Amino acid sequence: MEDATSSNPQSIGFTEKLKSWLSWSWTYICAVWFAMVLTMIYVLRSPLKLQDTLTSASVFLNTLTPKFYVALTGTSSLISGLILIFEWWYFRKYGTSFIEQVSVSHLRPLLGGVESSTTTGLFSSVNGEAEPRPSVSECKVWRNPLNLFRGAEYSRYTWVTGKEPLTYYDMNLSAQDHQTFFTGDTQQLKPEDTVMQKAWRERNPQARIRAAYQAIEMNHDIASVFLVVFRCAAAYVLLAEEEATTITEAERLFKQALRSGKREQRVQDQITTGKDINLLVYIKRRLAMCARKLGRIKEAVKMMRDLMKEFPLLGMLNIHENLLEALLELQAYADVQAVLAKYDDISLPKSATICYTSALLKARAVSEKFSPEAASRRGLSTAEMNAVEAIHRAVEFNPHVPKYLLEMKSLILPPEHILKRGDSEAVAYAFFHLQHWKRAEGALNLLHCTWEGTFRIIPYPLEKGHLFYPYPGCTETADRELLPSFHEVSVYPKKELPFFILFTAGLCSFTAMLAMLTHQFPELMGVFAKAFFSTLFAPLGFFADKMQSFMPSSFWHQLTRI
Repeated sequence: MEDATSSNPQSIGFTEKLKSWLSWSWTYICAVWFAMVLTMIYVLRSPLKLQDTLTSASVFLNTLTPKFYVALTGTSSLISGLILIFEWWYFRKYGTSFIEQVSVSHLRPLLGGVESSTTTGLFSSVNGEAEPRPSVSECKVWRNPLNLFRGAEYSRYTWVTGKEPLTYYDMNLSAQDHQTFFTGDTQQLKPEDTVMQKAWRERNPQARIRAAYQAIEMNHDIASVFLVVFRCAAAYVLLAEEEATTITEAERLFKQALRSGKREQRVQDQITTGKDINLLVYIKRRLAMCARKLGRIKEAVKMMRDLMKEFPLLGMLNIHENLLEALLELQAYADVQAVLAKYDDISLPKSATICYTSALLKARAVSEKFSPEAASRRGLSTAEMNAVEAIHRAVEFNPHVPKYLLEMKSLILPPEHILKRGDSEAVAYAFFHLQHWKRAEGALNLLHCTWEGTFRIIPYPLEKGHLFYPYPGCTETADRELLPSFHEVSVYPKKELPFFILFTAGLCSFTAMLAMLTHQFPELMGVFAKAFFSTLFAPLGFFADKMQSFMPSSFWHQLTRI
């Protein structure tokens, strides 16, 4: 579509000029149209017998009984109530008014409106310079670098609570990741590869486990030791992720995938494809996470550092976020700062882990002695100002995190995929890092006192940001797909009730009140109704008299003859 329009600039220019002219002349067209309608009403007053019609209407209104007005107001209240219920349901599900959406979609193009683009424009970078806003999708979903184990953690939650912590959409994204990372090219698929591709796509966990065992059995006929190791590794990964009910058992299965390769001492020399590298890095990374969960934190840190040195180009796995969390557990704050200095760079994509860890380190330096009362009297020191600015920066990047850190919202198990700057990322960060904020004395108090000040800095409405590009408006929809239905998704900015919901609510209440009053006081409300309709029809007769007094009778005589 974009290429087709860009190849014909003359057509685009003519269309834009036409829309601009229609938009400019719309006011004048409406005024002329209104004047013509009034003129036609006066000209056709005799053929249409408007005077007689008004008289008949008055007689008809005088003969109506109070029951008619009760039925009229009651029906109006019922219809407006049904519209209100539908509008409220649509707003809760899609975050917008149905009437407003239809009006904008169908009437705005006719009036010459131009839809605003969500992927173009300018945004302010961290150094304050204006940069072109990226054209990539604002709601790209990322693999959660700290995702839990399905069998040992997610399934245990289901056994205890009976709730499913993962959505089908989230698990389907993981299946696509596994097929992309762990299986060979489609032209070189082995029988066991085909089995594993089907295994990742299976919705039933037991079917996936059976397929993994089938793939392992098929490999006994393969002569090459290397192929045995790495063709089986994908099956062992699935078993470690989903069949193992404890972290210790998962670690044993991951080690089993690497055991033959370690015996040969030639694993790195024989890796020839990116798929094998991805599989090896994934296994070692999960082994490091197993060591972290089992309390062998120093061992986990060493394994993560070795992976980052050995495969520096695999930044998409975000192993540095695993390393930051493990170093915080060791309270090695100097090492955490060294990692942040490398990855908190303007040219690299940000994350809640990067921004909030940086804020934690700066808050930790001043939070122990911080007092809101003392700060209001003497002002903020340089170190306190740096800490507050770091908190504001983190909150602007992801405004959902503070409510979880301050325990204003309950936590759930993090999903396997997250949306940066969304509620899913906030859940994943707070789930692992809340303990680190609690360990730094006074850090949560400083966060509590300062985080809401961020919203006074950010322009509203969010056409632009302060330090980052404007907050994307599509996060709520994506988060509802990633997070389970029993979790109340955090929404930013908090959406105000659309006008049509308020309007229909007022109309429903007003008509219901009229119906009740008419039922209780029929005679009095009948008098009011007759007076209202008489007042409603009075302007037509008044306009006709004024037009006749302003214009000569010969003019109207000639006009009626035409």
